[in-house]
Amino acid sequence: MDIAVRLKFHIIAFLTGYVLDLIIGDPHWLPHPVRFIGKVILFYEKKLTGTKNAPKELTPKQKRFRGKVMVLLVVLTVEFFVAFILIAAEIASEKINCLFGIAIEAIMTFQLIATKSLKVESMKVYKELKKGNFVSARKAVSMIVGRDTENLSEKEVTKAAVETVAENTSDGIIAPLILLALGGPLAGFFYKCINTMDSMIGYKNPRYIDFGRCAAKTDDFVNFIPARISAWLMIFSCCFLGKDFSTDNAKKIYLRDRLKHESPNSAHTESTCAGALGIQLAGPAVYEGKVEHKEFLGDQVREIELEDIKRANKLSYATSFICVLSCSAIMGLIYFAIKYYNGIK
Repeated sequence: MDIAVRLKFHIIAFLTGYVLDLIIGDPHWLPHPVRFIGKVILFYEKKLTGTKNAPKELTPKQKRFRGKVMVLLVVLTVEFFVAFILIAAEIASEKINCLFGIAIEAIMTFQLIATKSLKVESMKVYKELKKGNFVSARKAVSMIVGRDTENLSEKEVTKAAVETVAENTSDGIIAPLILLALGGPLAGFFYKCINTMDSMIGYKNPRYIDFGRCAAKTDDFVNFIPARISAWLMIFSCCFLGKDFSTDNAKKIYLRDRLKHESPNSAHTESTCAGALGIQLAGPAVYEGKVEHKEFLGDQVREIELEDIKRANKLSYATSFICVLSCSAIMGLIYFAIKYYNGIK
């Protein structure tokens, strides 16, 4: 297939996948690739380290080595299946109809981004708080955060939901979109493998501090540039969202607070969101019964309020739209450049 034609189909699939995500989101009845990736991770983890109840006796050095093997095996396994599906789809496109290949890539694309599902899950928290049902609100927020939520106040639950939307705008939406634009589903699934491994084994506890080190460091590496692009896209999107969002303060707080967290990437969109809304995010939080002291992000221009969950989602949607528009424009320019070159060759 001609490279220009292939790129045109890729742009169509990319845009279709994004629209499908906005419409469909992540319905629980639909098989999701992250669940498949999770099962692959659990399979190799069991083979390499044993079960949690019966762990293998390994030295820290052995755990770190096996952690590297784990990352390699998971990525190769998932990429093999994705490549097989894409090759089969391309063959079907050439022999049956080109729409078949576009449809497969579009489906893969929409399943790798979380624009709508992030909104749906965070708005569950909003709805329960709106009804004054704090117990249900704590339960809802526990589904999207890693901290302990049993004793959170209304403002703390609200803050946790806003922080999740802000942080996941980068690794749940913008980073996958950038990787998908650059390399299609193969690049997108590579990113999702690394991100899922980090969320499952990238912890600093006795079981994973050595074994999960490679996964965590790899996730830091692949998110380094996307996290920073996400923040600047978020700052730019404030220009179009009205008086509730401050572009200047978003930029100011981002440049000041982006490196305050231990993770090299997590504070970028979180600090930007805090600045945009004029609120303070982060600070101490309880994980597995232990208080983890994080620095505050942003200035408390005003108290956080329930409507900030909606505002954070509005900011997230605008950021994703600008990202898709930018990626599509760049791919479109490359497409027309190739067509022009082929025309004068």
